[in-house]
Amino acid sequence: MSTPTDPVLPMGFRTRKMVMSGDLNGAGSLFGGRVLEWVDQEAAIYAYCQLNYPKHLVTKAMSAIVFTSPAYLGDFIEIGLRTVGLGTTSITLEAIVRNKKTRESIVHVDRIVFVNLLDGRPQPHGVTWESLARTDREEAR
Repeated sequence: MSTPTDPVLPMGFRTRKMVMSGDLNGAGSLFGGRVLEWVDQEAAIYAYCQLNYPKHLVTKAMSAIVFTSPAYLGDFIEIGLRTVGLGTTSITLEAIVRNKKTRESIVHVDRIVFVNLLDGRPQPHGVTWESLARTDREEAR
């Protein structure tokens, strides 16, 4: 897997959610499984966009998941993602979930790996660091 030759672009916080009663655990805070569902879904959308919408992209792995603070009913959270690795068949992302108002980190996922598949086997996606940087700059406008 290659690493970027350009400086890593800042984390983009694009998705926001409001913590609802159905998102809470028995202790009254945001259920970890719910926030990980949101992270996986948002990371998949981000990866699809970065890799020019491949037909079959799957989550291969998530590294250590660190819960740093709770979120409660009515809190607004935002999910930030950035690309930290690019292989010929894969893309690796970093995710941070934070409280929108306080900017306090709620969850950090150091690495989420997605693999492009064809007939169940890894398939090159054809994306380069240069094209990723160009895409990120265009989206930032």
